[in-house]
Amino acid sequence: MSKEKIVLAYSGGLDTSVILKWFIEEGYEVIAYIADVGQEEDFKAAEEKALNIGAAKVFIEDLKEEFVRDYIYPAFKSQAVYEGRYLLGTSVARPIIAKRQIEIAQSEGAQYVSHGATGKGNDQVRFELSYYALNPDIKVLAPWKMESFLSRFEGRSDMLNYADQHGIPVTATRKKPYSEDDNLLHISHEAGILEDPNAPCDEDVYSRTSTPADWPDEAEIITLTFAQGIPVKIESGGKAVTGDLAVFEELNRLGTRHGIGRLDMVENRFVGIKSRGVYETPGGVILHNAHRDLEGLTMDREVMKLRDTMSLEVAELIYNGFWFSPEFELLMCFMDKAQETTNGEVRLQLYKGCAYPIARTSPNALYDPVQSSMDEEGGYDQKDADGFIKINAVRLKNNTKVRGKAPTLKERPA
Repeated sequence: MSKEKIVLAYSGGLDTSVILKWFIEEGYEVIAYIADVGQEEDFKAAEEKALNIGAAKVFIEDLKEEFVRDYIYPAFKSQAVYEGRYLLGTSVARPIIAKRQIEIAQSEGAQYVSHGATGKGNDQVRFELSYYALNPDIKVLAPWKMESFLSRFEGRSDMLNYADQHGIPVTATRKKPYSEDDNLLHISHEAGILEDPNAPCDEDVYSRTSTPADWPDEAEIITLTFAQGIPVKIESGGKAVTGDLAVFEELNRLGTRHGIGRLDMVENRFVGIKSRGVYETPGGVILHNAHRDLEGLTMDREVMKLRDTMSLEVAELIYNGFWFSPEFELLMCFMDKAQETTNGEVRLQLYKGCAYPIARTSPNALYDPVQSSMDEEGGYDQKDADGFIKINAVRLKNNTKVRGKAPTLKERPA
């Protein structure tokens, strides 16, 4: 009788290596699936490791181009930022990983898919909501929510001991037990000493951005060209780079060199727990700043107000795992329409951790130098402002008459 098949999202790290071996012990045929979304990884070594542990097959899927084109760029043209700061580096990668995993499960005739995300984090939600949206009939085995697994592994120490017993090499140690997620968009650092929100992050934790001592003392000027909100060309140091993946890789190179994109924050997980994360998103911060700056030149004020409201919704949907939802699809249609005029160039100054826009131009610019000028008449009759102000003052005057005084901030107690 043939064994039931599981396609396991496999990273080669401690958790998924232990899970791979444990599933085999439980009697399953395990197919290991490694998604290449731009992480620093020795994929050949990870493949050999999975096969040595006992995987029936190993799939290594290069998803980088698709990741940038269909996931990173749509999120960034939506100006999606979670809780005002987080550029969603981990969240954006989960749906593409899940999508390919479901495709492999279907082609291999696997009844189950699995992942190594814990029962306390966001990734379990992101993976599983994506699985179910893409294949309503799929079955999910999530070890960190299975009693038989939890009774055997109460924490990281148990897993390290299990790895020792079965000869599974791991990079995590008891001295530096950081949990990291690495992809083209960012690298995140969690756990260990970082679980204390009052403990400053040591410099040696950072790996994607250069250390402050190495940041160049000279500013670097770059030009980023956009077409409908998507970066299509980057010019720096006398060279031009085009192509979705190549442009983003160049943004990362520049951001890394200048130490751009560090973030240390406490955020609210979807499951209701607060967590502290340290993030490095070098290319993403440059792209975010440039895109927002160009919109100031090309986007109508009322459209921007609506878009900014919807950006909050997009960010929450991505963070909470609803990429493959009908509401997300609807919002992306809105964002596509809002970005039709976001065309042009932005020049930025990269210097000591900052990406600062200094100039911008667009064939769709709504900026009128005659209207805006303080030094010349034209394009706007300043006398019209008198009636405009008086009409807007009607309700303010009525409010003061009724209350007997104008609204004011409460004075602080002495």
